[in-house]
Amino acid sequence: MFGFDLQNIISNIPALMIGFAFHEFAHGWVADRLGDPTPRSQGRLTLNPIAHLDLFGTLMALLYRFGWAKPVMTNPQYYRGDKRRGQMLVALAGPIMNLITAFVVMFLWFLTMHWIHESAWSNVISLVFQSTVLMNLGLGIFNLLPIPPLDGFAVLGGILPDRFAPQLHMLEQYGMIILIILLFTDILGQVLFPMVNGIFYAYKAIITLILTPFLG
Repeated sequence: MFGFDLQNIISNIPALMIGFAFHEFAHGWVADRLGDPTPRSQGRLTLNPIAHLDLFGTLMALLYRFGWAKPVMTNPQYYRGDKRRGQMLVALAGPIMNLITAFVVMFLWFLTMHWIHESAWSNVISLVFQSTVLMNLGLGIFNLLPIPPLDGFAVLGGILPDRFAPQLHMLEQYGMIILIILLFTDILGQVLFPMVNGIFYAYKAIITLILTPFLG
């Protein structure tokens, strides 16, 4: 989990900027569409990474592969229709955006490498693309875990019946402790890495199937 590799750190800078910015923008955009003016009023309906990056959280992500962006503030009271459904949709938006971004970036990666594979910069460019794909896959899957304060916990709250509210509230109080234990015992890594690799190779197979007739 820990380790310092200057080349990887440098390649992860654009990966983090894209992953965090797209993730938080998606939260804000869906909340805005549901009628909540809060993200727009706070300037979060933008893909400009500066609006979303938390300095300490970004440094932690670069150095230790665990970090965070500035969370988008929302007010579910503004949501049209079912409030719980709205909270679930807003929570899902960030991880889903990361998974979509990973697929699009991988598609562009394959196309770019086809065109510049003999370039002196091809290895560097390929590493940036790879880091961006893996970063977005990691962010997407990690945030879908049903552990507070991750997005997956809000999704779980939107799915479970109201009678489970006391149990969810109790779990919410210990969420950060659970998350830290999972991170530092590497249990989380043993769960996340196979999932990231599985989706990575599934995306690769799909994109290869799409592009082979045109680039073969």
